[in-house]
Formats: sequence, structure tokens, C-alpha cells
Amino acid sequence: MTATYSTYLLNFKQASGTSRGVLKTKRTWFISLKTETQFGIGECGMFQGLSIDDRPDFETKLQWVCDHISLGLDALLLELEHFPSIQFGLEMAFKSLEAHMPFNLYPSKFTNSKAAIPINGLIWMGTEAFMKAQIKTKLEAGFTCIKLKIGAIDFEAELNLLKAIRQEFNANTIELRVDANGAFQPKTALEKLKRLSDFELHSIEQPIKQGQLDAMATLCERTPLAIALDEELIGVHTVTQKQKLLQTIKPQYIILKPTLVGGIQGSDMWIDRAEAQDIGWWITSALESNIGLNAIAQYTFTKQSALPQGLGTGQLFTNNFESPLYVDNGFLHYDETKKWNVKL
Repeated sequence: MTATYSTYLLNFKQASGTSRGVLKTKRTWFISLKTETQFGIGECGMFQGLSIDDRPDFETKLQWVCDHISLGLDALLLELEHFPSIQFGLEMAFKSLEAHMPFNLYPSKFTNSKAAIPINGLIWMGTEAFMKAQIKTKLEAGFTCIKLKIGAIDFEAELNLLKAIRQEFNANTIELRVDANGAFQPKTALEKLKRLSDFELHSIEQPIKQGQLDAMATLCERTPLAIALDEELIGVHTVTQKQKLLQTIKPQYIILKPTLVGGIQGSDMWIDRAEAQDIGWWITSALESNIGLNAIAQYTFTKQSALPQGLGTGQLFTNNFESPLYVDNGFLHYDETKKWNVKL
């Protein structure tokens, strides 16, 4: 078996605002495995500015993995504890290599086009008018769960946005989630959560920056609004560390991005620990191409969660790969009759 890696630059259809600035492009990496008769591919979607493996030796480590592919998946994963996106890319590539078809990683009713995954509609940060326009589009597209990125514009303007939605759609019609990406200050966060709770929100992701365990624990204890940990999970590697973090903070939910938390093995560990403590969870993509999104979606379906998941739609980029994935009426579907078109 031989292994190689390549890089690919995804171009956004329109600049997308996040708490880390405006994104116009997103670089990603692929590991390709080949034997005499088989081919496998996995995406290492390291998120620059967020992933713990955003470091100068990232591509050096990728090359090392390719040079030592004969060690096998289990041994390589142990060597990659601090490179979660490479862990996920490798898991994907080996799964792809073993599959009957390289993109059918977890055969199921989802890949057979007989079932779909409920997802939230994501509203990107921007001006009030821009966010209102996105909300209108998502509602018209049939989404019943909407997630808004907050913390970029004036808090009062964001409250007005939520108020406008609730004046037209009650909580039984539209589920609202918000993601602060750590934008709130610990001293004022509880008051903001109280004001947000007036709009019957499902949850808020990462109200304060990660690493403030005592402050986050206090918030989770006193909050009138369910809190979901997101960035807080990044860089927490061992089962013991995961269990300690959850026992300390006691969040209502955790959010799992396989690219950021150690791939399938890392996500499974988090789910096991969370369920043992009656903590809810859902799975989210992290701006991967359709190759990575496909793997995350197929894995997610195997978990049979009833909650809307935070999976991308593959429609953000001008140069994404043609795939069987498509969105209809707030659900992510897989059209088994449609072919992949991957050119790297």
C-alpha cells in the first residue's frame, strides 16, 4: 500500500463571517491510499485558527504519515494525538479503502436513499439585513431548526432579530439555536443568557471562551438556557480528561466536530462519556469539502440521533466536488443514483 497527500483550496461563494473574521477561502488536505486493486481517500480538514493541529509542522506530519503508512491505522492514530484532523482523514481513508465503493463508508438506509438526516439551517454573521435575508431563505427552504451565529453585531440588534422570528414563528414551529463562539464575557454572560431565554431558544453554544472551566461550570449551573460546549472540547484527548471536563462543567449538551476532536474514535469517546452523564449531544461538520462531509454524515446516521444535526450542505463553495449529497426541506439526503466527481 502507498499513501500520498495533496492540498486543495475551497473558495466560498460569498465571504462568510465568523467570530474569527471573514472567510473567503478554506484550505483542506487529502490522504490517498492505493493498493494494486483498491483506492481510498480521506480528508484532513484542519481548520486554521481553530484546530489544535494548526501548527507549522502540519504538512511535515502528513508526509510522515504517508512515509509510515505500513504501521497500520491503530499505530498511526496513537502517534497523531495532537493532530485530530489527520486522525479523521486517516480513519476515513482506511474506511474508504476497505469499502466496496470508496465513498460508501457506512452502508445504511441513508446511503440507500431511504432515509435522511435532519439538520439545522446555519445563519452566518453579518449585518442585520444580511442575517434577516438568510433567515428568510432558510425558512422558505423548509428548515424547522435554525442556528444563528451571534456576537458579531450589536447584542440589541441580535435580540431584535430573534424577536422578529418569534413574532412570526413560535417555538413549536421553529427551533432556534445560537452560537456565541465565546463572544460573551464571564461577568455579563448570565445576564445575556437570561435575555436570550425570553425567546425560547433551544440552546446556546460556547457562550464564553474555552478554558474558563469554573466560570463555565457556574454558567451551566445557573443558566435559564441550555448550554452546549463546542470549542471547549478541542485539545481534550484522553478518556480521563474528557470525563473530568464533563464532570466539572456539567453542560446540557456537547457538540462534536470529528475533524477537531479526533475523528470517529474521539467522537465515540465523547458520546460514551456524555451519555453516561445524561448529557445530550449532536454532530457538526467544520467546513469540510463534500468528501469530509460525506464521511461525517454517514457516521452521524449510524448514531440514530433524533436531534437536528449541524451538518453542512456542501453548497458554500464554488469548487466543491460533485457528490450524491443534497438538501431538501431541512434534511440532508444521499442520492445513490448520482455519481461522485473528484478531481484533485
